[in-house]
Amino acid sequence: MQISGKVFAVTGGGNGIGREVVLGLVAKGARVAALDLSEEGLAETLRLAGDGAERISTHVVNITDRKAVSTLPAAIIAKHGQIDGLLNIAGIIQKFVPVLQLDWDQIERVIDVNLYGVLNTTKVFLPELVQRPEAALVNVASMGAYAPVPGQSVYGATKAAVAQLSRSLHSELMNTGVQVTGVFPGAIGTNIAQNSGIMTAAEMEAMAATASDGKPRKTTAPAEAGRQIIEAIEKGSYEIFIGSDATFLSRLSRLNPKRAAKLIYSQMKDLLG
Repeated sequence: MQISGKVFAVTGGGNGIGREVVLGLVAKGARVAALDLSEEGLAETLRLAGDGAERISTHVVNITDRKAVSTLPAAIIAKHGQIDGLLNIAGIIQKFVPVLQLDWDQIERVIDVNLYGVLNTTKVFLPELVQRPEAALVNVASMGAYAPVPGQSVYGATKAAVAQLSRSLHSELMNTGVQVTGVFPGAIGTNIAQNSGIMTAAEMEAMAATASDGKPRKTTAPAEAGRQIIEAIEKGSYEIFIGSDATFLSRLSRLNPKRAAKLIYSQMKDLLG
């Protein structure tokens, strides 16, 4: 799919991977509707876009609010004239604790954002996408969708649901012009824990410093993740895995899931609260 001249809606456009995707799409000649809960974050995205900011519209929205989400397509079309793509990038993680220690309100919040948020946007944008000669639907899942991370069980469950949703949508939309891409990032150097409201900046820095084996934790830069997502749209990729950790654990989880689970536990158990 050609990016230039197209219009994309991007959730999570005010920070992290979402922001990098917004900036990358604009740099390639697209127009973008950046969606985020944070007005401040969206303002920073506009600032970073420089001259490209004129091709970005910002929309402060809670993607768990179905009624609010339902008004987005009309608002975006009024601004940009069409919608050629939806990228579901917004997401949160849970506290790094076992399920037994999670309150129901925390469980429901993760499910609402990560699963129902994707369903809400997908349902309201798809009627517009299927009318386009070519369109893109991108859903960001996670390495946690197939690699069980201790202390992220509910998060992983929502991302596994998003992964299967993407695969099913791909099959349902085969006879349309909509290409569906599932994205599985590994560890990305974003502030998702802070944005999820489960850690302070200082705690994030301490967590990212070292793994249980004493070695620095390796992460992929958000800009690189954004570049790969945009490339996947251009290529019409079915699924992509971002980072050597995501690629390696995808293969190991298929060949020997029990060994993969043990390896992940040994590396991540120190994150448990």
